Parts: sequence; C-alpha cells; structure tokens
Amino acid sequence: MRAKTFKGGIHPKEYKELSNQCPITPAFPASKTVTIPVTMGGAPNQPVVKVGDEVAKGQIIANGEGFMNCPVHSSVSGKIKKIQNCLVTGNGMAPCIVIEADDAGRETLLPVLDPFESSKDDCLKRVREAGIVGMGGASFPAHVKLNPPADKIIDYVLVNAAECEPYLTCDERTMLEQPSKVIDGLSIVLHIVNGGKGGTGHAKGIIVLEDNKAYLLPELEKAINEAGKNDLISVCLVQTKYPQGAEKFIVSASVGREIPSAKLPADAGCVISNVGTVCAISDAFRLGMPLIERSLTISGGAVEKPVNVRVPVGTIVSDLMPDVFTLKAEDSVQGAVKIISGGPMMGFAMASADFPVAKGTSGVTFLTEKETFLEEESQCISCGSCVAKCAMRLSPALIVRELKAGNLDKAKSFGLMDCIECGCCAFVCPAKVNLIQRIRLGKGLVRQKMAEEKAKAAAKANAEKAEGGAK
Repeated sequence: MRAKTFKGGIHPKEYKELSNQCPITPAFPASKTVTIPVTMGGAPNQPVVKVGDEVAKGQIIANGEGFMNCPVHSSVSGKIKKIQNCLVTGNGMAPCIVIEADDAGRETLLPVLDPFESSKDDCLKRVREAGIVGMGGASFPAHVKLNPPADKIIDYVLVNAAECEPYLTCDERTMLEQPSKVIDGLSIVLHIVNGGKGGTGHAKGIIVLEDNKAYLLPELEKAINEAGKNDLISVCLVQTKYPQGAEKFIVSASVGREIPSAKLPADAGCVISNVGTVCAISDAFRLGMPLIERSLTISGGAVEKPVNVRVPVGTIVSDLMPDVFTLKAEDSVQGAVKIISGGPMMGFAMASADFPVAKGTSGVTFLTEKETFLEEESQCISCGSCVAKCAMRLSPALIVRELKAGNLDKAKSFGLMDCIECGCCAFVCPAKVNLIQRIRLGKGLVRQKMAEEKAKAAAKANAEKAEGGAK
C-alpha cells in the first residue's frame, strides 16, 4: 500500500520507542481523590452538586442547557470535598469539583443501547448523555460534530490514527490492544452520520494510519473482516510526517480534498474522530459507560520508565508518582526541566505536575534540558525555511514581522488566523525566533479587538433603541 502525504511539514525525532511497547494499564491516584474540571469542551457548565454530596461513579456532576454543552460525570464513587478554582492545562485556573473516593462502589451507568436499532436522534442523545468530546486535544462536543448541517453532504468518516506528536503512543496501543472496539466505534459513528436506522447516507469509514505504525494494518483489517465491514471501512496509510494529525492534512492526504479557509471538515464532506473518541462512543452504547476514564502516555527523557495508563478523569498527574511512574533525579542532566500537557509540538508547558487529566489529555511529557533545545531568540535572517515547511502554505516570518510593527490587519492578510500553531516554523528556524508564541499573542489581540468592536456595536444599538423608546 502506497503511503500518501501532504506538502510541507517536518520530521522531528519520534521517541515512540520509549513507550510503544508498554501496554495500557489501569491506574488510580494515590490520594484517592480526583479534581474534575466543570467544563471539558463545549459551552461552560455549572455544577449540579454541592459540597458534602455523595456521588456515584458515572453520575452527572456538571451540565448546561445549551446545544454546545457537554455534561461532566463523576469518575469515582465518593464524596464532594470542594468546588473551587484549580490549575488546569494551559496554566489557567478553572472551576473544578474535588471528589474523595470511597470503597462503596456505587455506579450510575446508562442503559445499554443497540445503536443499529436506534434513530439518529436517539444515538446523538446517547453521545451527549455520555459526555463524549474529541479526545485528541480539541475536546469539541461529539454530539455536535456528528450532526453536521443538513446541507453538508458527508462522504467520509475519518479516524485520526496518525498520532504524529513525538512521544505519544496511547492511540497506537489502543489500536493494537482493542482493534475490534475501534471498528465498532467507527461503525456506530457511520450509522449516526448516515442518518441512523433507515438513514440514506452513503459515507464510508477510513482509518488514517501513519506508516510508522504499518504493523497495525493486519490487526485492523482482521477486525474489519470479523465485523463484516469490508465494504464500509478501510485503512489508509499516510507518510509519517508532522503535523499529519491536523484535520486539514488528514483530509488532504487521505481523500485528496482541501478544507477551505475558516471552514470545517464537513465543508469538505468529512467528519473526523480520534481513536479514543470512537472507542468511548462504543463504550457509551455497549456498556452504558460515560466518558469518565481515558488512556494517556507519560513519557519523556526525564521519566525513568515511560508508561501508557488508563486513569479516572480528574486524576492529578503528580498523584501518580511514585506508584505509577518516577522521574530521574532533579540534580542530574536527565532531570525534568519542562513539563508539557500533551506532546512537545502542540502541548502546553505547565508550571508543575499538579494539574488534572482531562478528557482531552492524550499525554504528559517530562523533558530534560537536552530535549528542550532552549536557545536565545536572534534576528530573523529571511532564509525562508519557515515558508518551505509551513503545511498551511503561509509565510510565518512575514506574519510575525507585521505583528512586531503593530500591523494587525496586514498580519491577518498574510494568514494570521489560518495558522494552526503546529510549531513547524519554529522547529526549523535557524534564528530561533519565537514564531508560535508571537502568532498566539497576535491572535489574542485580534480576538480582543473583535470583542471590543462587538461590545461597542451592541452598546450603540442599545443606546439607539433607548433613544427611540424615549421619543
């Protein structure tokens, strides 16, 4: 099978060998306490429990009424100890519900539901009730993604199995250990996208796999054959290259279509789900299990023995030390100097490991000084390396040049808001210019300006309305 690819991109060292031979093992926080963010994708939720309440595993503890709201469930049976702001991925503080687990073993699961005997609406309701969001990092509500507007014709449902971030291997292990669940979850997604029972949709499923994981091809094809889905699901090999996992490049490499600027995959006739997401959808129907656990990779040169683990959502990362993993001595050259929630390319550098595993946490990476490549920024030499490697076909150097000059509109015209912040440009920049940091700041300024203009327009409209009423 010929591996497909896209233009641009880079080939960072993969470091997959550190953990891809490690089976996914269950783990539990040493303190028997979880800190669950009230909102993990979608519109902001509100707690529906209070301090002192006893909750069951799988019980809804936070929710909202809006279409974009996605409920949050307790990942343990226990007692609500606190509801307070806590450190979360991104180094921000967000409302969290702290639950101390007990040994009561109370569970509140959903009734088992046969997806293939259910309507599209009933299936979407189940996906929402289970609190399923994209588990690749974006955490977009799955019940919204699987229900594109009626005018969008979906031809393909793609499973993003690229896992192109260095170090991370939890998706790879999931496909190796549970290929039948991946196929079942994809089959359910296809059933929903095609209209549910009696639907007339024609979408096909494609598992998009980087060729550094080509050894999984026989396992996946065997699972497809056993499920009797040969006419509906296939596997597409793509070349191992970063950022293959970005939705624009998954689509372009696998089906040869381009997602228009500022548009969604549905505009290119595609729906994309992560490996973990389709497995969670299978569990929601077959077991009635809400999204209360997730697999993740804990790796990096500063970790003694990297692992793949499955933990309750809300587990504080530092609460897994030293029982689940340990770090090398801080005073050695192999000590951790950087902690990243996610992978090193698009993850968030964290001030400490005292943050919870959320639904979108695919890994935690502990890097040594050698792995971080810390160097001082120098003057751009206009070499064009960033332009050559930008898979979005932008000119990062020109964008940053305009941002430095305060020309937001000019930076936007060069594609500021189209940047996916993959980090390829910064990776190849010989001058070590902080391209991504500056672009993120620029985007923030644009959004701030838009919010201010919207507020001014609203205030003006209200004033005119009040003036008209007075007359």
